[in-house]
Amino acid sequence: MAMEKNFDAASAEAVISKKWETTGAFKAGANAREGAPSFCVMIPPPNVTGVLHMGHAFNNTLQDILVRWHRMRGHDTLWQPGQDHAGIATQMVVERQLAEQGIKRADIGREAFLEKIWEWKEQSGGTIVEQLKRLGASCDWDRNAFTMAGAPGDTRVGHENSANFHDAVLKVFVDMYNAGKIYKGKRLVNWDPKFETAISDLEVENIEVNGHMWHFKYPLADGATYTYVEKD
Repeated sequence: MAMEKNFDAASAEAVISKKWETTGAFKAGANAREGAPSFCVMIPPPNVTGVLHMGHAFNNTLQDILVRWHRMRGHDTLWQPGQDHAGIATQMVVERQLAEQGIKRADIGREAFLEKIWEWKEQSGGTIVEQLKRLGASCDWDRNAFTMAGAPGDTRVGHENSANFHDAVLKVFVDMYNAGKIYKGKRLVNWDPKFETAISDLEVENIEVNGHMWHFKYPLADGATYTYVEKD
C-alpha cells in the first residue's frame, strides 16, 4: 500500500478510532498487569444544555493524558464517562425552544414537557459523546452514564437504565436527613419567580441601579417625638 503524499488527519483518525473501539482498547482494565494498582477518573460530566466548548476540550485533554499514561504502565485503568442533567439550565433551554413556537410549558402539561426534556437530552447528550470520541477521549464508552438515569420518563434501555441514579440520590438524601446530616433552616435564598425555585448565588447576576433611601418616622407612645438627623 502506497504511502499518501500528505497526511490526512480526518481520515486517519477515523480509522485509528475505529480500531481502538473494536479492540476494546479503552475498556476498564484493558492492558492491565495482574496485581497492578488501580487508577480511575470520573469525567466531570458535561451538562446536556448544548455542545462542548474549548474549556471541555482542554480539561478532557489533561485527563486523557493521565489516563493513557496509567494504562500504558499496565495499571487497572478506568475513565468513566457521563453527562449531567443540569436541572434548571436544561429546562430553560427547552422552554426557549418551545417559546420560539409560541408554546409555554404550562400549555402542554408536565408529562409532555418531560418528554421534550428527554428528547433534548438524547440529542444533546449524543452530540457530546460524539464530540468526545472525535477528540480521541479514551473513555470506557460501554459504561457511559447519565446523572438522571431512572427518573420518570426515562425509557432508555441498557447500561444507563440499569444504574438508577435518580432513586439512589433520593435514597441517600433521605438517609442523610434521617441521620440528622441534612436539615431545614431559615435562610435567605435567591428565588426565581419564573422557574419557581431557589437558585444558587452563582446563578445570580448582581446589577447596581440608582434608587432611593426611604425613611419612616414612627409615632411613639405617650406623644413622645424625636428628630431624625440624616447621616452619610
